[in-house]
Amino acid sequence: MKMINLRDYYPVYTKDTFVEVSDEVAAFLIEDKRLERTYAQYLRYHKAYYSLDCNDGIETAALHKPPVPDELLIQSEQEQSLERALASLSEVQRRRIIAYFIEGKRKVAIAATEGVDEGAIRRSIVRGLAKMKDFLENLDKPAASQ
Repeated sequence: MKMINLRDYYPVYTKDTFVEVSDEVAAFLIEDKRLERTYAQYLRYHKAYYSLDCNDGIETAALHKPPVPDELLIQSEQEQSLERALASLSEVQRRRIIAYFIEGKRKVAIAATEGVDEGAIRRSIVRGLAKMKDFLENLDKPAASQ
């Protein structure tokens, strides 16, 4: 058991108030204090406590704020739409688009893996993206007409 001063951890306490806590709680409080100090140094070093631009997002990015429920809902709907658009492609186009955009493979590497010309990969990806664009535009039309 360790003795801690509550004034060190809680600004409400203006006088020294000593309390005996378990070793785990004391270790947690020390670690939390260290993390707060580190984060304050991070903000100061990156000058993330102010912004010259209005709504440029630096405050949100630096503070690591969790997304609000509306943003989570929009993100999940966009992911579902993207999955449906990918499902509307042929197997070859889907495989090539996933390899290029999601897995980060180069077109030359995809062509070598599949044993085709790089131009075929490039045309397939462009046509697949155009098909996905048409699919997503048509997906939004019924919702807009209601």
